Amino acid sequence: MYALPEPAESAPASPSAADDASRQPMTSRLAQSPSPPLPPFSRHDLVWLTDAGWRAARARASAQDEAALLQWQQHCWPAIVRRRDADLPPALSAKSGSSGDSGDADVCLGIPLPTDPANGAKRRIALRVKRRDVARTARPLAMFSCLSAAGQWKVELGVLADRAANMQLRVYGSLAMQTLTGLPCFTQSSDIDVLFAPTSATQLDAGLALLANFSTRLPLDGEIVFPGGGAVSWKEWLSAARSRSRVLVKEMDIVRLAEPAELLTRLEQP
Repeated sequence: MYALPEPAESAPASPSAADDASRQPMTSRLAQSPSPPLPPFSRHDLVWLTDAGWRAARARASAQDEAALLQWQQHCWPAIVRRRDADLPPALSAKSGSSGDSGDADVCLGIPLPTDPANGAKRRIALRVKRRDVARTARPLAMFSCLSAAGQWKVELGVLADRAANMQLRVYGSLAMQTLTGLPCFTQSSDIDVLFAPTSATQLDAGLALLANFSTRLPLDGEIVFPGGGAVSWKEWLSAARSRSRVLVKEMDIVRLAEPAELLTRLEQP
């Protein structure tokens, strides 16, 4: 069985103390102090569990997964929000009212482990925890926060982050996990997964042009996140614009096909 390596002595730092505070909370302290109601969850959000939450997760884990979960708990690393399991009721939205704060509500999370050097496999641990066992949440990392872990792509990724400063590009996937944990998650063959959340049609067009331009110099991938949470691969969106086809939309509960025009109605028009 592959044993997880220990992280680097000092994980790459974020550019602000506020980001560090959100990425490295003390779960024991959070579990003992009152916290404000949690917002609705979105795919790729970062979630830190309370000690009770980790204990519950480890109690349900296989022997193969328990060691990894213990390491995650000891280092106060976050899990990642994933699409809800099919047997659960629909996810709560911001308009769902007080029921969104129910401690008994289930939250579906994942922990992507580093690549196994023996066989190149990437394994993900799926978790299901109670909302009351979530200590803190945060949005995916800002692109600037991930530069120090980007290896050979650091300089060019920094140029992209500068050019997209008003678009608030965020990063998920292997580069984000290496930034957060210091574990060897981001390899020579890894994509840089970018989240782009435009608010207007003008910003969508500008962001797509920028990503397409930099994809000739960087191994970029990722999603456009439309208002309301529906996400589409930005590469698929560009392809669909040429072929006039539908796109695959990923939401918290389902994956479905939709016409691009439907998603465009969610954006501010010029």
